Amino acid sequence: MHDERFSGLRRRGFLAAGAGAAALALVGCGDGTGDDPADSGDGKPGKGGRLRAAFAGGGASETLDPHLANLFADAARAKALYDKLADYGADLAARPRLAASWEPDKTLARWKVTLRQATFHDGRPVTAKDVLYSYRRIADPKQAYRAKASLEPIDLDASRATGERVVEFVLKRPTAEFPNVLAAFGAYIVPENATDFDRKPIGSGPFRFVSFAPGRSAVFRRNDAYWDGAPHLDELELVVVNEESARVNALLGGQIEYAHELAPTTARAHEGKGQIEIVRLRGSAMQAFCMKTDRAPFDDKRVREAFFLIADRQELVDGALSGAGVIGNDLFGKGYEYYADGLPQRAQDLDRARALLKQAGAEKLKVTLDTSAVAAGFTEAAGIFRDQAAQAGVTVDVKVGSKDSYWSDILDNGTLSCYRSGAMPIEAHISQRLLTDSTTNATKWQHKDFDALYQQAQATRDKTARAAVYERMQRRLYAEGGFLIWGFADWIIGTARTVKGVETEAPANTLDWARFDKVWLA
Repeated sequence: MHDERFSGLRRRGFLAAGAGAAALALVGCGDGTGDDPADSGDGKPGKGGRLRAAFAGGGASETLDPHLANLFADAARAKALYDKLADYGADLAARPRLAASWEPDKTLARWKVTLRQATFHDGRPVTAKDVLYSYRRIADPKQAYRAKASLEPIDLDASRATGERVVEFVLKRPTAEFPNVLAAFGAYIVPENATDFDRKPIGSGPFRFVSFAPGRSAVFRRNDAYWDGAPHLDELELVVVNEESARVNALLGGQIEYAHELAPTTARAHEGKGQIEIVRLRGSAMQAFCMKTDRAPFDDKRVREAFFLIADRQELVDGALSGAGVIGNDLFGKGYEYYADGLPQRAQDLDRARALLKQAGAEKLKVTLDTSAVAAGFTEAAGIFRDQAAQAGVTVDVKVGSKDSYWSDILDNGTLSCYRSGAMPIEAHISQRLLTDSTTNATKWQHKDFDALYQQAQATRDKTARAAVYERMQRRLYAEGGFLIWGFADWIIGTARTVKGVETEAPANTLDWARFDKVWLA
């Protein structure tokens, strides 16, 4: 269903958000759907209203199939409708959700997961059969569902329901961090035999489906029977607005109350001015250049090392992120558990870079760098790196691609691209992006011995010994991997002053990010 209130605004990219558009600001946001929202005067949540949140989207190909969620807009829609067995807390540790508890046997190869009492939107209870159906669907070898690589440790043929709300997961090998598997990005639980996700999606999440127009908007209504407590809002509308400037103008003009992913310059311009609120999720977004290691010129590890040494990371953070972040060291997960923080901070070394390129026969290398305005700082980072590379004799041709198809375009195509990631455990980053069978292996890093080290880490009960294996893996990625990770950016959200309850300690991809069931309008 298409909401005509937004059609003209969307065609103009929300650029008309001036005095006339400001009249659309939601004073009470009641919209005829429930009680006018208001807090009680002492800061406690009030009920009611529709919150409109704007995200960059994926165009007409968008789907509400939660197992296909790739973009942040996909994840926000999936989180509104569905639940996972577990999710990541702000510390990236697994927190129970639909799973009330989990318990391993002595071998770590069998895990008993007990479900909490929860119901789907049609009143059916969430059962062990639903869990097994969901996981088996994700693991379908004919499909490329996001969480497939994360669920790989599970022997789903041997796993079984031992009660209506009890699942015995049989694993292919001992796995000490199995709860991280349950929390994997995209591992949502759907009803047994569910297939019609875009017309009649039924989940167990905090909001019920109302309407969906791919590339435009999705509307959801409060689920009063939600196991974790009914949302404060009556309705939630997730609107697709790809241009960051358009999201800002819509927020300033009152067409939306929540704008996801603002640029650092925007935040600086509005922070503390009283018109809108700026929320900074510190250091939660990895910023990188992605080198495809299976094709020239990056199939030569000397070229990859040269590119590591070309990058002036501080200049990239200052220029592309306006200083709103910290420098990276070519490894994911700075500050997270198992991060190899003992490796020396890599610095620009143009002489060494030129020498490595000469050894590789790539002295006058020319390469195309794919980028897009799909994410804050991408085009700026591409331009800065182009100039840095020129100092080492490398010609970088910056190619600006479509925002709608950028992420799918760069997954398999091209050789060098701008890349980013929200938060997830280092274990999940490895399983989803760096194993031979990972479905989002953008660097085409495919090494059986590396896969074996991952399995060894997973099977290691002692945490100190497990950390040593992860460090060994990271040392190899530091030396010859395909991710040139130059920084970690603040994740910036803008909200209307009426929006309350937005969590400030919630890196993107974690449980409390985009947690609209806990937000209210004052």
